[in-house]
Amino acid sequence: MTTTWLPTDWEHPLRVELPTGHHLRPITADDTEKDMQAVMGSRERLWEIYGDAWGWPPADMSAEADREDLQRHWEEMQTHESFNYALLDAEETELIGCVYVDPGDGPGCDAVISWWVRDEHVGSELESTLDAFVPDWIARDWPLTSPFYGVR
Repeated sequence: MTTTWLPTDWEHPLRVELPTGHHLRPITADDTEKDMQAVMGSRERLWEIYGDAWGWPPADMSAEADREDLQRHWEEMQTHESFNYALLDAEETELIGCVYVDPGDGPGCDAVISWWVRDEHVGSELESTLDAFVPDWIARDWPLTSPFYGVR
């Protein structure tokens, strides 16, 4: 069932190119191995960002639990409940981070957007590019009027 926070005839972007040669695309269960490396390699910082709200990522997250989580994200994207985009290099050999677009949680906020990069990319040109790119991309390609850019 499609939720009503987005127009029913709107189609979410399937691939978005960044000026760095990287791209965003919907994450899938097939990304589990790359996602596990990215998430568990940056787990402590990600827990500081998302732990209180999502209880994620747990210290003992298994590959199977991650695969199930990524499958759920994929299913939610198909019904426009929420969105998880993987940030990948051109060859898709490395998952570098993620961008989340979720329904807003109150009046005056139609979406909550957040993103992260792996620890080794914090403070990099890629992170700076993503920081500038995401709000522009949301304004340009998403039917949102009052997105909130979450804590990073």
